[in-house]
Amino acid sequence: MSSTEKQNKGKLKIIPLGGLEQIGMNITAFEYEDSIIVVDCGLAFPADDMLGIDLVIPDVTYLKDNIDKVKGFVITHGHEDHIGSIPYVLRDVNVPIYSTRLTMGLIEHKLTEHEMMDCTRRKVVKFGTVISLGAFHVEFIRTNHSIVDAAALAIYTPVGTIVHTGDFKVDYTPVYGDAIDLQRFAEIGKKGVLALLCDSTNAERPGFTPSEKNVGRAFRSLFDEHKDNRIIVATFASNVDRVQQIINTAHHFGRKVSVEGRSMVNTIDIAQKLECIQVPEDTLVELDVLKNYPPEKQVIITTGSQGESMAALSRMADGTHRKVTIGPKDTVIFSSHPIPGNEKPVTKIMNQLLQKGADVVFQDVHVSGHACQEEIKLIYALVRPKYSIPVHGEYKHLIAQAKIARELGIDKDHIKILSSGDILEIDEDGAEVTGHVQVGDILVDGLGVGDVGNVVLRDRQRLSEDGILIVVVGIEGSSGQLVSGPDIVTRGFVYVKESDELLDEARTLAEEAILECIDEAPSDWNRLKSAIRDEMSDFVWKKTKRRPMILPIIQEF
Repeated sequence: MSSTEKQNKGKLKIIPLGGLEQIGMNITAFEYEDSIIVVDCGLAFPADDMLGIDLVIPDVTYLKDNIDKVKGFVITHGHEDHIGSIPYVLRDVNVPIYSTRLTMGLIEHKLTEHEMMDCTRRKVVKFGTVISLGAFHVEFIRTNHSIVDAAALAIYTPVGTIVHTGDFKVDYTPVYGDAIDLQRFAEIGKKGVLALLCDSTNAERPGFTPSEKNVGRAFRSLFDEHKDNRIIVATFASNVDRVQQIINTAHHFGRKVSVEGRSMVNTIDIAQKLECIQVPEDTLVELDVLKNYPPEKQVIITTGSQGESMAALSRMADGTHRKVTIGPKDTVIFSSHPIPGNEKPVTKIMNQLLQKGADVVFQDVHVSGHACQEEIKLIYALVRPKYSIPVHGEYKHLIAQAKIARELGIDKDHIKILSSGDILEIDEDGAEVTGHVQVGDILVDGLGVGDVGNVVLRDRQRLSEDGILIVVVGIEGSSGQLVSGPDIVTRGFVYVKESDELLDEARTLAEEAILECIDEAPSDWNRLKSAIRDEMSDFVWKKTKRRPMILPIIQEF
């Protein structure tokens, strides 16, 4: 290429809009001149201090501002942290979606729930197929993960090839389908790869991630050991391969299987329709039918392995499930590891199950869906990228992958650890962060998207910690005279029956503050509210060392 041609070429922009320095909410924009493609569109689950929040989705202001450039969403696999935001983001960025078949099946289920099927363009892509989107050509490469039909992407751009692994592991003996297409990674690597965006989730773990089939052997051993018990297995709703192995093991031991938990039922139904899971005839039955069989012939596969309060296993553990009662004839298998932060709720459920007499198993029945250090090294060795861009994980995970890249000989200046919102401009001559776009968390609460912000969260936190004190006052509109109250109502502050003296004193002080304010400014309601708030706040703090929310209500007569 001549120097003139190089000068005329633009640079590729890689812009992570989420998913870095956190687990979840994966979404990355790739931009070249008048073309943008978006890889994944996931959500995150709320942190403990996000009271009442259901989901967290990414701020896609940058995509909305550049909607004319956006050519489509390219999705690597069907986990919530990669597809969960699609119905919300499509409302503002309605462009075609490209993915493999099971991934598309799960996406279409979401679109159906949100009544968006008719207005969304979708295209199922086979492995090895290359699609053209503006200045980009994108190839889907088969990988292995804890869900069927996971793909890596080779993104061919005018400045070079970018390889995005998605979430992956190297599994030579997958439960369903073929092993990861390492040959294709090697072929692309031989032709030259400008940058590798590689999964960092397990970058701190040495060695290899075990094959999913190891779990199948563990299930056989456990089913054999607990022949006389009903067996309940809790796992991730989206882990289709795990469910397949549980069903296979149950069939081998002559047991009937029921699936419990809405998300699990939906996923298995979609996987069955797409023939991504094979269920032996008469093995899968409804929970009501399962009760007709003796306990030693029953298996229940359920959601709730992470201690989710409303999941089926949680309701079984606390005795509120309408159809399943836990007892000494039950063996409960946790086929997952607690996600960081979920240890306490998982332990709580285990304790509740043990108290009901159940046998609880939580070791050696799970393998990760993410690559450990040796598999990451293998991908680097095959792809041989010029630049390393660690993705998918908290900052410590990104740093761990950066160390691996350094060990493999990649120059320190060619390893780019980004933050969400960074604009990385890259070509053969260099890569540097040149700016930052607007990113952030959009909170979903019920039907409200983005209408709960930091101020509302702060109020909710305050209410949860110190409660609320409401002062109700009746004022005569024309004269400004006090005609009723002040009446004091509290919630979550003090137990009223034992605090009569405190509230009587508060009522007297509030009345004095109101009368004084009325004398000075008879019709200034804002000043009156401030006076009540200040007086009550000072009084309550001195008496209780608490700071409840003070809410003055003025009724005008």
